[in-house]
Amino acid sequence: MRFDLTQTIAAPVDEVARAYASAELYEALGGNDKLGPPDVLDRSEDGDVVTLRIRYQFVADLSPAVTAVVDPRKLTWVERSVHDLATRSVAVTLHPDHYADRLRCTGAYRYSASGDDATVRRIDGDLKVKALLVAGAVEKAIVSGLKEHLEAEADDVERYLGR
Repeated sequence: MRFDLTQTIAAPVDEVARAYASAELYEALGGNDKLGPPDVLDRSEDGDVVTLRIRYQFVADLSPAVTAVVDPRKLTWVERSVHDLATRSVAVTLHPDHYADRLRCTGAYRYSASGDDATVRRIDGDLKVKALLVAGAVEKAIVSGLKEHLEAEADDVERYLGR
């Protein structure tokens, strides 16, 4: 499933890009009714390139058809993101803790200025779930959770940046 999401944050683009490359931002973020709070596992920096590894957990209720083939407690993954601060871009790969043969997700983020004091973050990705009969439902639920998380996250990022 291809997906494209857009997020607007009321802060200058370089501040936003640097914030997303910091461990402190993720430690300040909470979860929502679909995704639990992020858990920063590690961060490394090499010039303008920052690599983060963050664990997430899907926490929403799933239908009985989905839970018949997937244990909701095992819907956790590590997001590896490589932030290029010079180009304001991020490459993202998800690595499932469980069901590695059933979930694949890659994506990219791009930050661009919207006026002097706002940032547009464009997210595009490819999510593939392998599960008989329910793959589409699981994919839609994950993307829906991501969308809700990003909508709530914009306010959190603005607060983190003192806006």
